[in-house]
Formats: sequence, structure tokens, C-alpha cells
Amino acid sequence: MNNLKYSIKILKYWFSSFPNVLIASLLLIILPGCEKDLFIPAGTVTDIDGNIYEVIKIGTQTWFAENLKTTRYNDNSGIPLITSNTDWAALTTPGYCWYNNDETANKPLYGALYNWYTVNTGKLCPIGWHVPTNDDFTILTEFLGGTAIAGGKMKEAGLAHWTTPNTGATNESGFTALPAGIRNDLGVFTGINLNTHWWSATQYNIYKPYYRSIGHNNSVAFVGYGSLNQHGFTIRCVKD
Repeated sequence: MNNLKYSIKILKYWFSSFPNVLIASLLLIILPGCEKDLFIPAGTVTDIDGNIYEVIKIGTQTWFAENLKTTRYNDNSGIPLITSNTDWAALTTPGYCWYNNDETANKPLYGALYNWYTVNTGKLCPIGWHVPTNDDFTILTEFLGGTAIAGGKMKEAGLAHWTTPNTGATNESGFTALPAGIRNDLGVFTGINLNTHWWSATQYNIYKPYYRSIGHNNSVAFVGYGSLNQHGFTIRCVKD
């Protein structure tokens, strides 16, 4: 009994004398088991076609949490749908498509693939939103810890859509990147379940736009540029 009374006195002394120390100690015990949310759900946005997108706030930016699916510009004019490989390869004007020309299977998950000429119109995203610049992407990846690990934080976790090993995928950012693949400059579809590429609105020069890409076998949010105007990549919109 005397030992119990003594222990109670000691605890009372510590709580009265060092409350901040005790609180900090408890936090050190509790917090390691808690995941840090890097994003905040921010409602939805509807495009000109009536497609509805989940929206998230990551750091100082607000992003679509899905790839763009619109078949019309925000001024209500149509974007040409190009299905032929030959026609796609010859394009020097805007065009879009669905992976493997299969809208039913690929639109809901992966969105549309747009060539650079479509991006360059400046009319793809809903009013109040825009195709991200290279700087916009850099702000995002720096907030997520740098390009070497940001890709993992942006990728959907698991193997429901990504091919194994889906290295480092945690989706801590809520960005939920999916492996949409691309359409190359010959009109050939490739890369679904393996990688994804997003256009940037910034050009290295008039022939070489910037893009970001993520693959199944690393955690990198890769930044590149090249003579890719005829390639079909996906789009994420960011708020103005």
C-alpha cells in the first residue's frame, strides 16, 4: 500500500511539474502508428461533356484525382477522334483517342489520350483549371519529397491495375496514378498496366514539350521532354 501511495505522489509531481514533457512523450508513442495524410478531398468538378472528377488538395495546389476524359474543348467545340494508326501518325493538328480505340473498357479508368497539338490549344481543362506547367509538376513532386520517391506516393497501391512489382506504390498523395499507357508517333498503343505519361503545358522548345511519367518498376516521377508532338498522353488538370 505504501508503495502505491508513493507511486501516485511521483506521478502527480511529474504531471504538475513537466506536463509538456509527458504530452510529448505520449505523442512519440502514438504518432508513429498514424499515417500522415498528404492530401485533402476538395469535392468534384464537371467538364464540358458532363464527366465528373474527384478533386484533391495537395500542399498549395488543387488537382484532379483522375485523368481527363473530355471529347470537347471548354468552348464547346469538338476535338477530332482519331482511330486510324496512319492518320494519327500524320497529324499536325489536334486529336484524341481511347487506348486500343476501346472507349468502353478504357475511358472510365484511364481517361483519353491527347496529342500535343490538342494540349497547345489551351482549351482542354474546364474553365478555372489548366494543363499543368512543368513548374506545376515540380511543385507537386517537391512537396512529395522529390522526383526519386514522388512517383511511389502518386501511384495507386496494389496490383489491381499496375503490373508487379509496382515499386514503392503507396498513393499517400491521393493522386491515384493509373498505368494508362500511351499512343506513340506511329499510332501504336503501348504500355498499359506498365506506365503512364502526362502532358505538361510547357515546351523545352517549339518541338519538344515536357512531360511527366511513372512506371511499374520504380518510384520515380520522371521528367522528360522530346519530339513527341504526335504522341498520345493523358492529362491531369490543376486549378488556376
